[in-house]
Amino acid sequence: MRRSEALRAVAPELDPLRMGMGWTPEDLEKPQILIESTYGQSHPGSAHLLSFAEDAAQGVAEAGGKAAQYFCTDICDGMAQGHDGINYSLASRDMICNMMEIHANATPFDGGVFLASCDKSVPAILMAIGRINIPSIVVTGGVMDAGPDLLTLEQIGKYSAMYERGELSKEQFTYYKQHACPSCGACSFMGTASTMQIMAEALGLMLPGSSLMPALCEDLHAYAREAGKQVMRLAEEDLTPRKLVTLESFENAIMVHAAISGSTNSLLHLPAIAHEFGITIDEDTFDRMHRHARYLLDIRPAGRWPAQYYYYAGGTPAVMEEIRGQLHLDVRTVTGKTLGENLDELKQNGYYERCGRYLQAVGRTKEEIIRPISDPIGTNGTIAILRGNLAPDGAVVKHSAVPREMFQAVLRARPFDSEEEAIDAVLHHRIQPGDAVLIRYEGPKGSGMPEMFYTTEAISSDPLLAASIALITDGRFSGASKGPAIGHVSPEAAAGGPIALVEEDDLIEIDIPARVLRIVGAKGKRLSPQEADDLLAARRARWTPRPAKYQSGVLKLFSEHAVSPMKGGYMK
Repeated sequence: MRRSEALRAVAPELDPLRMGMGWTPEDLEKPQILIESTYGQSHPGSAHLLSFAEDAAQGVAEAGGKAAQYFCTDICDGMAQGHDGINYSLASRDMICNMMEIHANATPFDGGVFLASCDKSVPAILMAIGRINIPSIVVTGGVMDAGPDLLTLEQIGKYSAMYERGELSKEQFTYYKQHACPSCGACSFMGTASTMQIMAEALGLMLPGSSLMPALCEDLHAYAREAGKQVMRLAEEDLTPRKLVTLESFENAIMVHAAISGSTNSLLHLPAIAHEFGITIDEDTFDRMHRHARYLLDIRPAGRWPAQYYYYAGGTPAVMEEIRGQLHLDVRTVTGKTLGENLDELKQNGYYERCGRYLQAVGRTKEEIIRPISDPIGTNGTIAILRGNLAPDGAVVKHSAVPREMFQAVLRARPFDSEEEAIDAVLHHRIQPGDAVLIRYEGPKGSGMPEMFYTTEAISSDPLLAASIALITDGRFSGASKGPAIGHVSPEAAAGGPIALVEEDDLIEIDIPARVLRIVGAKGKRLSPQEADDLLAARRARWTPRPAKYQSGVLKLFSEHAVSPMKGGYMK
């Protein structure tokens, strides 16, 4: 007996209430499918999702089911930048997941199609799928086109810093702002939105080849309709997500993450998603798997091309083919087949030929976008986990975006208790080469763990600072960030982590190859390891916790219940 049938038998009000919104008696007898999306007029990544939700519902109907559309709109990290709105960003992931759990469990459904595009909405639906555990499939809304001269949104932060420093005219800055987002879809660079769309496919929860397609591509509508049909097959066989997704699935995703130079925010999202599937992955899993991994993707912000070219070059299947020998090919996916079977089938069904036509139209070759494994961009992955007396539980750095000059350095500490203070110091030249800018009390318990996007852009766009200072924070970074940035420092300052104890002119050692982040001196003078430990102990004895920033509302709940960034920053 289907779940919907069983619950209809014990809840006689279900039938009349559904007929009250237009369902027929025949509809009531069909498999009932939840179509859950983050559609809303909130930003370009969600404003177009309704049409794909309708495509999925059509596919469900064609396969003999009845779909019900539900909505839980997400917010836009870009629109939230530069003010306290960004503090709600990470918390919104958990709230979307919670709402989708309520939708799925308050009313009986036999399966679900989940649609999203962006930074927190894609991880939210993946978390929800693991928690709800009904037969499910993901459709992502793809990526927007680049603007004139391949202008993409992540460049606006750089241009904003240049404008603030008087290096760009108001007219030119206005032009860039008005042409950076020419269509719907996720932002056209390998930020968190693009990364997490790819992670959804790498986990085996999407139809092969359907992640990070151009949002305006007609093929995406066909994929959405096919997803509606496929969820009916999953429901018939009761193939729930937890029967498909395993630790090996997450290891596949991490290997793909290394190959694409994915966002550091994945270290928040993949552990949180795994937690909902009853699987544990941690920061050391990422560090271990990134060591000696091949970095292949030449997409912005680390590379040359906009993210719409990703699909043109063959998308996630093309990346997986290059690293095929490093993947678990026997994991099952939402096709009902294994990953290896899916990859083999794509070679036969014209997938790469369809992609290639788009690539030919822009005059590029596949190897310009996705490098062959024999000729990678890098050979040591793209991220590293650093530890030491400044970050006993770890910190993350995207070393593929760090200038080589900053791989090993000893810097002077310039601590700030908010991003606003730090960016003002950067923009007004109070930060000098050899400084380590520390931004603290910005972790989950401090202020919700906002992005430090504008500060990273102000640094990376300044030729004097980009290869001579570091930014170290218990907050996080935008997936668009580049430059010498170290985030997720744990324990965070609000939890009494050592980053709260740093004082002006302490000496901070960074050694990325050795995976080290530690305090090695005070007042500009080197100390022995024991002297440094004694100094921190004395400061800790004097330290007092700051009052909670939020005394009511969602961020109060989040700050009280969020786990460490190194565990995924989810609410326990």
